[in-house]
Amino acid sequence: MREKATTIYLGPQHPGITGNMMVRLKVIGDTIVSAQTEVGYLHRAFEKLQERRNWLQGFTLMCRFCVPESDPMENVYARSVEAIDGREVPERGKYIRVMVLELARIATQLMWYAGQNGSLGLYTMGQWSIGDRDYILDLFEELTGGRVYHMYQWPGGVRRDLPEGFTDKVLRTLDYLEKRLKDYDDLMFANSIFQKRTQGVGIVPKENIIEHGVVGPVLRGAGIRSDIRIDEPYEVYDKLDFEIPTQEGSDIWARALVRRAEVHQSIRIIRQVIDQMPSGEYFNKFPNPLKWIVPAGDAYVRVESGRGEVGFYAVSDGTIHPRRMHLRGAAYVHAITLLESILPGQNIADVSAIMNSLGTCAPEIER
Repeated sequence: MREKATTIYLGPQHPGITGNMMVRLKVIGDTIVSAQTEVGYLHRAFEKLQERRNWLQGFTLMCRFCVPESDPMENVYARSVEAIDGREVPERGKYIRVMVLELARIATQLMWYAGQNGSLGLYTMGQWSIGDRDYILDLFEELTGGRVYHMYQWPGGVRRDLPEGFTDKVLRTLDYLEKRLKDYDDLMFANSIFQKRTQGVGIVPKENIIEHGVVGPVLRGAGIRSDIRIDEPYEVYDKLDFEIPTQEGSDIWARALVRRAEVHQSIRIIRQVIDQMPSGEYFNKFPNPLKWIVPAGDAYVRVESGRGEVGFYAVSDGTIHPRRMHLRGAAYVHAITLLESILPGQNIADVSAIMNSLGTCAPEIER
């Protein structure tokens, strides 16, 4: 007798879903037969709203594209406007931007620790990493006034200079996190349950990984060494020494090892930034934002976020408003085409763990 397939809805409000989205699963027993991602629970149309804002107002929308990691979004917007306008960023402004981007990368990976382990029932790890992430948010609050939405990197540089004694606080936080990583390793990577639940699970086939447009830790977890910071250096990344970690397994375990190594590399980058930080201006002032006319033209720029490549396309028709704005993020590919292709054949208990390993950010899809 043929078993009947059952339809199960995971999300949109569910602790195992990485944002406001849903996955429609057809299962036979506890094995997934097919999966279909459904979005539409946010639908904010920020790309269209950009066309009704002036060039300064537009950058305040950017952080909402991916709430947990807003800083790369601000960066690509600022750099796209700078590319069209021909506006140079002072060297100090570039170094500060890199420090902010790498702090954001660490905060993103700490949040990933929580989601990845929570999806497997290892809640202690989530409590540790989210608590430690708050130390990064404390730094952001002092620097920008906001813990989550920073609105700090704008066209021409950054909104304000570093507060007095700020770099010392950053270094103390990095010292603490470096010691803390050993505790993470003991609790998570040395944990036999975590190993069994992640090794050989959620494998992304290497033969069509490029076809799917896979980026970031998912791509590097398949052994492909690709990173925009190296492939197409921006800001001052070409002046810094760091490595791009890769793994060969292309499963949840490999992606976890990549993200763990990236935290160490981000700490290494920030230390170099602080050592090399020049004095001087941090912002190339733009005209009155209510009358700022950006010359006609277009630009596409890319940044390496903690989840992978984020690209931004900006078009100006020579007015005070953008003509067109378009974001290319990792989540659309990872959470729809890739997720739907690798879930069939997996156990239903592994769905949330696979989603978290792909770095899904639902708001980035409904842009």
